[in-house]
Amino acid sequence: MAQLQKSLLLPAVLLPLLLFSQASSNAGPQKVYAGVYLMNLYDLNINEHSFNADFYLWFKWKGERNPMNIEFVNSVEKWGFTQVEFSEEPELQPDGYWYNGMRIEGRFYHPFALYGFPLDRHQLDIHIENVDYPQDSLVYLPDSSGAFIRQGFQIPGWKIEGCSMEGRTNRYQSNFGESGKAAAAYSNFTLQLSISRPLNYFILKLMLPLLIVIIASLGALFIHPVQLDARISLPIGGLLTSVFLQQSYSSALPDVGYMVLMDKIYLLGYALIVCIMLRAILVGNRIGRLKKKADIPAIIRMDRRLAWLLLAFFTIGVAVLVSA
Repeated sequence: MAQLQKSLLLPAVLLPLLLFSQASSNAGPQKVYAGVYLMNLYDLNINEHSFNADFYLWFKWKGERNPMNIEFVNSVEKWGFTQVEFSEEPELQPDGYWYNGMRIEGRFYHPFALYGFPLDRHQLDIHIENVDYPQDSLVYLPDSSGAFIRQGFQIPGWKIEGCSMEGRTNRYQSNFGESGKAAAAYSNFTLQLSISRPLNYFILKLMLPLLIVIIASLGALFIHPVQLDARISLPIGGLLTSVFLQQSYSSALPDVGYMVLMDKIYLLGYALIVCIMLRAILVGNRIGRLKKKADIPAIIRMDRRLAWLLLAFFTIGVAVLVSA
């Protein structure tokens, strides 16, 4: 009789424990695995801080909450945005996960920081959040299966450094006017595409013309000190050419309230050209007061030493600015 009572009592004790363990296992936000396959990225406009992207987006999940009702946080130009779902209803996969997705094509906002121009690097982001469920109900996790970018993917004028996905938390500092509700936090799924400008653009398109101007200006120190007009004309022409070259690349950049890397290099070049002009003027005045022409060879030797010293100063200065 005692054994019969124990056998009947045991299921009654285990049942609440099983229900509790099942409830605890179901507690917490529903996990949704999201993946992206980037097809194209085009019309990258630094002046408008935006770009167009065409990509596939899919979700895999277990649970009752459908994660398909999403919002692209940094999207712009809603009128040109297209969003086509794979199917109207999610499909149940053999591994027990529900699956659905969509193809997206639209324009997205990205604030380009140009401090390092023309050696600047950027991470183009696409931010995705669920409209219906906050983070305590649904959380996005990256699905790392498969490739992120199609084979042969390119952005003309840029170097592709890599692509990654990560889940973040976006905490809003407002309840958006809803009384009795606190500021909510939403799971933010982010695609990051890392790009940089090719080194050849910096060397061939920007540095080479400036270097030619600098060398031509330094040539004034190799002209005989007596020929003051010729010594002055070279750095003056170099100064005007440098201003023109700087304006040519600045016109392609947005109006920013800071100096980019190339601006600092040009300031270094301006300082060098000004030093050449001052040297030519001071030497010309000195020769006019000289009574002995024997001092002229010493001035010539000093000018040539100064020319090599200024060229070394400019080279070292550019190297320091680039490596900073």
